[in-house]
Amino acid sequence: MFPSDSAKHGRQMLIRINVFLALLLGSGLLSLGIIYGLVVSNNNALKHEFTKKEFQFSGTTDSELNMDLVYKLKKELASANDKIEQLENKMQGFEERIKKPYPNVKYLNYRTKKRILVTGGAGFVGSHLVDKLMKAGHDITVVDNFFTGVKANVEQWIGHANFELIHQDIVNPLFVEVDEIYHLASPASPPHYMFNPVKTIKTNTIGTINMLGLAKRVGAKVLIASTSEVYGDPEVHPQPETYWGHVNPIGPRACYDEGKRVSETLSYAYAKHEKVSVRVARIFNTHGPRMHMNDGRVVSNFIVQALRNEPITVYGRGNQTRSFQYVSDLVDGLIALMDSNYTQPVNLGNPTEHTINEFAAIIKGLVGGKSTVITSSAVEDDPQRRKPDITRAMTYLNWKPKVGLKEGLKMTINYFKQELRKSQKTA
Repeated sequence: MFPSDSAKHGRQMLIRINVFLALLLGSGLLSLGIIYGLVVSNNNALKHEFTKKEFQFSGTTDSELNMDLVYKLKKELASANDKIEQLENKMQGFEERIKKPYPNVKYLNYRTKKRILVTGGAGFVGSHLVDKLMKAGHDITVVDNFFTGVKANVEQWIGHANFELIHQDIVNPLFVEVDEIYHLASPASPPHYMFNPVKTIKTNTIGTINMLGLAKRVGAKVLIASTSEVYGDPEVHPQPETYWGHVNPIGPRACYDEGKRVSETLSYAYAKHEKVSVRVARIFNTHGPRMHMNDGRVVSNFIVQALRNEPITVYGRGNQTRSFQYVSDLVDGLIALMDSNYTQPVNLGNPTEHTINEFAAIIKGLVGGKSTVITSSAVEDDPQRRKPDITRAMTYLNWKPKVGLKEGLKMTINYFKQELRKSQKTA
């Protein structure tokens, strides 16, 4: 581990602050001594003898001059105390930054260390993937335009010798030397990908072309993060990777659904004609810390509403089903897929299925409070059933989810509690 420039700067600032405090304290003591001498001298001229009991800043003196001096002294000391308190607060901030160590990172030599690019690495899933890859000892480059990603998700790595953060949109070409590419960049929640449908399509087409082109140029292996949305509103249940899907190409979700379908098509075109080594992960509903509180998905909506004692809103009749996996299981699956020799699409999700009504009841039970469950009109093109067939993942990756639904939800709920406290403090 190498000390960062910010740590050096912080130590220099601490030295300067300590010197300033010493000077401030010394000047204050000097002023106190001078004023005290004047007070004693003036009282001696009036032939009065001070004792410790009689000389108090809060008491009165026989001379208006003394009262004026004492008042000025108290005012100066109060001002000095305020400045010292402000400086102490600043010092505490510097100390926290300096003392905060990086998470433990495994040492790898140049033969085993890989240079890995993660697009969308400051997002929900991407940042958890970055954590795992960094701790494994690899060199990680994160590229993010911060549309949905935030720097706070990767701030624990900023300044580390193995980490680099690039602020760039991947619809623009990127020129870096890497061994592996995890292409996760894309808004994934309906409010985010519907906010600018054309931009969502560009990210999943032009952005994917740029990453596949980069992989071709440098000979890197590339993993494309696809989605269960490629199955649309499925007519086959559960959904195996061989199912072609049932998607509305002009509906409100089409920008994301079709964007990801084209992304897969591009991947296998590059694999067949350009000999690029590709992996495709079809990701099902995922939850965990670092989710957006306002991303409009079931987990975040229900948890935030329950924590605020607001009605838990179920869209439609609530008998539509979903399968929820915890983010650490997904990260393990992505790494296992990248490290495997399997090149066909692979479902990564938890096959335990719940109706939305059941899920609302689970959230309410875990959070407590006084929330009630209400219903609202159904959302257009909302899939009625969603459950992954993970036979391929189990067979070729030796992967299956480890974290149970309630266990993962408890950790997710704790995260949202902390985020709500922060938002209340800054409100």
